[in-house]
Amino acid sequence: MEMEKRLPKLAEVLFVLISFGVIMVTFIVVFGISIHLALLTTWFMIMLVGLKIGYRYKEMQDGLLKGVTDGLEAVLVLLSVGALIGTWIAGGVVPSIIYYGLSVIEPNIFLMAAFIICTVTSIVTGTSFGSAGTAGIAMMAIGASFGFPLPLVAGAVISGCYVGDKLSPLSDTTVMTASLSKVDLIEHIKSMLTVSFPAWLIAAVLFLTAGFFYSGSGDLSAATSTMGSLEEYFHIGWYMLIPALIVILLLAFKMPAIPVILFGAFLGTIWAFLFQGATFLEAFNIMYAGNSIESGVQFIDKLLNRGGIVFMLDVIALIIFALGVGGLMERIGVLHALGDYLAKWANNPGKTTTATLLAGILGNAFGGAYVSLITATKITGENYDRLNIDRRVLSRNSEAGGTVTTPMVPWSDGGVFMAAALGVSTMSYLPFLWFNFLVVIISLIYGFTGKFIWYNKQPLPDRKMNNSVVIEDEKILIKS
Repeated sequence: MEMEKRLPKLAEVLFVLISFGVIMVTFIVVFGISIHLALLTTWFMIMLVGLKIGYRYKEMQDGLLKGVTDGLEAVLVLLSVGALIGTWIAGGVVPSIIYYGLSVIEPNIFLMAAFIICTVTSIVTGTSFGSAGTAGIAMMAIGASFGFPLPLVAGAVISGCYVGDKLSPLSDTTVMTASLSKVDLIEHIKSMLTVSFPAWLIAAVLFLTAGFFYSGSGDLSAATSTMGSLEEYFHIGWYMLIPALIVILLLAFKMPAIPVILFGAFLGTIWAFLFQGATFLEAFNIMYAGNSIESGVQFIDKLLNRGGIVFMLDVIALIIFALGVGGLMERIGVLHALGDYLAKWANNPGKTTTATLLAGILGNAFGGAYVSLITATKITGENYDRLNIDRRVLSRNSEAGGTVTTPMVPWSDGGVFMAAALGVSTMSYLPFLWFNFLVVIISLIYGFTGKFIWYNKQPLPDRKMNNSVVIEDEKILIKS
């Protein structure tokens, strides 16, 4: 006789959350075991809870596979970006950016410049991964040449990259959040600007201040040595930047990200063949195997010996395990139950904002960026309707709790990629993610003070109905 399914009780939800934390800490911190195995073990812990509340293994496996399937777009982006990083290094694109950056950027404004450069790159391209894997790697090399601590440079790079990931109309997370929240894309971006603009300004000032503080210890002879090494091992020229300009223009014209990134990787192959002395087969193979040089400058070799599809395989395996955790949590009802408990507690804008941020952070812990946006909007969305708060506030808070906290979680897709691409561990760069932290802090301030908390002119009907009339400002939309 089949056991009747039920939602997990509060004790069972807490057991899943606490056990997840204990497994991760025990495996990673205490025993130094791979994060992959920690997440795999978590699968079986969640399945045990699922069996207890009436789910069969096949049902849970279907949920696990759905979680993985929902995140496959991120996997394809990672494979494409891996190929792009390898060929853009081998083709002289990234080395030329480093060279010209060293020649024009002053050490005392470098951190702010890195933040701004990565901001512009990510807004124009809409991808934090692509921005970090190209402009970000260049900024890391320049910062090392100037004598800056690499975790601090990584903080400036990642902060800038997530400005665009959060705000750009070309970003998949921006579009996805607007869609999940049932908000117009442009209205969603306008709402986010109320938080992101002051956070960006404060972060820029902080990076500028830190730049003046650290620049005195920088050894400019290292920068000169780096430029010499780059000239020795790469052909440097303005035309090395053409592949980057082409990719930026294609993305700016809203061409699909994955084929554009792969086309950029192929351009890097052509450039490596035409200008860097590689045979075509050697250059083409770099898309898979990545770049390899021995310049004799340790940090240059560390930063530029990377890329290729192989470079991303470990990251992809980790993301698949994390997505599986999110899928299992969704299937056995843990996320739904958690939403119900949060709804009972979140009875004002401040608590509702807090609940959305927490739901986004939990989503990152249980699957990554895409999962976090789903948990943030699905778990807390009805609270905004119940309190008659405009859903633009939901979409803004979902990005604050989901998108910008992604690189803070060591096993999320963003955390793993940033650590691998920039060569700095998540826990090392975490204290310097100033823009990301400021977005969360300002969102909480707005929630508890009522600043930029907008209300609908009439109460919204129950969105769980199959058909409803939704009144938003002056527009009446028929939902079906």
